Parts: sequence; structure tokens; C-alpha cells
Amino acid sequence: MTRAYSPIPELNLLKEFEERIGPVYYSDGFELMEYGGGASVGTWSEDPEFLGRLIPFAQANGSGSEYAVWRCDDRTDLATLPVVLLGDEGELYVIAADLRELFRLLAVDSEPLVDIGFLAAAVSEPEGGEGEGRQHSQGHREFLVWLEETFGLRPPSPEDLHALWDGRKELDVRFRAWAGRFVELHES
Repeated sequence: MTRAYSPIPELNLLKEFEERIGPVYYSDGFELMEYGGGASVGTWSEDPEFLGRLIPFAQANGSGSEYAVWRCDDRTDLATLPVVLLGDEGELYVIAADLRELFRLLAVDSEPLVDIGFLAAAVSEPEGGEGEGRQHSQGHREFLVWLEETFGLRPPSPEDLHALWDGRKELDVRFRAWAGRFVELHES
């Protein structure tokens, strides 16, 4: 029997997809890494409570930012926990309310930007989402098919991006209050 990538079924499905399509990007800058083995979490704080509540699982860009699940409580379904960005330039904020929301955001095929997440894509994408001049990641189309077939999800529209960003603000306030006990936070 094969060892699972993680204790989160949604991430295991993504890992299977990633292995099936091979070594290509399917969302700009995103790549699964060793579950729970992120390099940057320990650079933020060595406090055991901080380290024990953040579970890194993916690269967010090519310069060292990572995504982590934030164990904000003791729920057993880890896929429903918020996803945070551990930025390579000191950013630390909630990027998505849960893993499925992050998957929808990955369908935008853009790296998140400091403190605005994926909103820049809403400005640069023409209506319809597949701009003729836009170069998508090599595995992007396969990812969109996988996302719809596996979870019934589609990429967010520009309006959806704004709603998703606004919808995560309460979680972000909670996260920043918690994280501020361990690290010095940049203003957002």
C-alpha cells in the first residue's frame, strides 16, 4: 500500500494529480512540497505553539513564499482550516478560508501579491478569464479539468475574487492577532 502524502484527502488528490501530469506548473509559482516540512515556518518563530499550529504544504511562488494550513482550532477536518501565506518578504496573512477555496484561487494561474492575494489577476484578466495574450502555466488546462471533475469547482470571476478576498478578512484579523503573539507583523 502506498503511503499517503498527507492526512488531508484533498491534498492527497492534488498530489496524485501533480504526479500524473509530471514536472510542470499548473498554477504560476505553486508546487506541493513535503507536507509539514516547510523551511520558512521556523524562521518566523521558534515558539512550539506557533510551530505546532502552522502546517506548510506548498510553495506559493518562486522566491520562497509558502502556503500553510493554520490550525486555528482542533477540528478534525484539516481541509476546512484557513490557509495562510508565509511570505518571503515578511508577509503573513490568511489567503483562503480553506483548501478548496485555495484550489479555486490557484485556477487563476497567478502568484499571490503582497497583501492583495490574487486580486491583481481580477484587474489584468479580461472578461471570460482566458485572455488571448496571457501565457498560462503548462498544466493549467489539465488543472481546470481536474478541479471541476474532482470538486465541481471553477475559477473565480473577477467579482468572485473580490468577494473571496473580502470574505477572508475576519479570519485574517483573527490570524494576525494570534500570530502577533509570536512574531512582529507588517501592516497590511
